[in-house]
Amino acid sequence: MDSDQALALDNQICFALYAANRAVTALYRPLLRELALTYPQYLVMLVLWEREYEGRVTHVSDLGRRLRLDSGTLTPLLKRLSERGLLHRERDPEDERSVVVALTPEGQGLRKRAANVPGRLLCSIDLPPGRLTAIRDELKSVLETIEHQVGTSD
Repeated sequence: MDSDQALALDNQICFALYAANRAVTALYRPLLRELALTYPQYLVMLVLWEREYEGRVTHVSDLGRRLRLDSGTLTPLLKRLSERGLLHRERDPEDERSVVVALTPEGQGLRKRAANVPGRLLCSIDLPPGRLTAIRDELKSVLETIEHQVGTSD
């Protein structure tokens, strides 16, 4: 590939990922509007529903690692969800430096209403489910590879 081709927008992996992310997020928007959630808030709720189902306590630091968000981004999200009555935050009684996040009954109840979101989203993307699963798995592999490289280059 010559330098002109190398600098073409359509040849950039970053742009393909960015544009695909924006397109998928746009598909989520009307589905999440029904739940009065933004996409980042939905991601937070997914982790909390998953952890609660597993019977696990969720620390803010764990939530940040899982979502790959720093505290400056995560804290306002948690504050808004708390103000909506979907979760509450409190100091961990075993470690005062750590904050634990837990769903309220309203936050737990929202899980039932959200249960159809993934299926509805998949129906709105005109690709076979197996192909979407393969794409997701490949993106996860790319992410793991990049994170490993970044982690070892520090």
